[in-house]
Amino acid sequence: MYTTLISASELKNFSSDIRIFDCSADLTNPQAGIEQYEEKHIPNALFADINSDLSTHDKNLAVNGGRHPLPSREHFASWLASQGVSNTTQVVVYDRQGMNYCGRLWWMLKWCGHEAVAVLDGGLQAWLADAGEVQHGRVPKPLATKFELHDPLVVLKHTTDVMASLGKPAQTIVDARAPARYKGETEPFDPVAGHIPGALNRPFSNNISADGKMKTAQTLRTEFEALLAGHEHSGVVHHCGSGISAIPNILAMEVAGMGRTALYAGSWSEWSNTPGLPCAQG
Repeated sequence: MYTTLISASELKNFSSDIRIFDCSADLTNPQAGIEQYEEKHIPNALFADINSDLSTHDKNLAVNGGRHPLPSREHFASWLASQGVSNTTQVVVYDRQGMNYCGRLWWMLKWCGHEAVAVLDGGLQAWLADAGEVQHGRVPKPLATKFELHDPLVVLKHTTDVMASLGKPAQTIVDARAPARYKGETEPFDPVAGHIPGALNRPFSNNISADGKMKTAQTLRTEFEALLAGHEHSGVVHHCGSGISAIPNILAMEVAGMGRTALYAGSWSEWSNTPGLPCAQG
């Protein structure tokens, strides 16, 4: 079972029940992901849309606010079953944007109690560099199966949770956005610029080495230990703009052997739009 990362060579040699998802996306161009998928994808990979499959804009289904609300676990479980994912399926997710968007599906499967899901280390670029074959167009929809929900294997934090522990030693907030957005120098998506008071900044791209793959476990641990400066790993809550790019930091901490830390899925897009909540800059 692969639960964090899987290499291109390991994926090539995997022969058991497996389902691969291409999660490529561009938040500024909703059609970019499917266009990239249709142009080139790993054989038999299905496409998972960050906006319609991995998020919901139906308030009756959403479990949080922000720009990319999570659908209910029950709704998402139905989608998984429709994609041929059962409780025994090894799932592999990838993208071509630095393992950013595919992390969302990795986390959501854990949220539904499914441990056997891994991110392709280095994404499609690593697959191509390993002489992996590709397909074009769309893959026929697989036969639906049954997917039963189990207890969540990850921790989901809501705005009320984060606010209740704001400024307390037991909670350490890590913001995965670019430094300019964290500091409030620019904000391309939300009406208020800045960050949650007390949050530390760790851009998700800092987890990637020059070859496009995840940094070594030791390097990641050293960097996160320096960032946290003695704060307990178990108290870390990750966020970003809308609950997507925070997840690579969750994955990186797990790869580093620092445990599976929490996600504030509403992130800055929910926090900054909630009346009365404090916002900081600089």
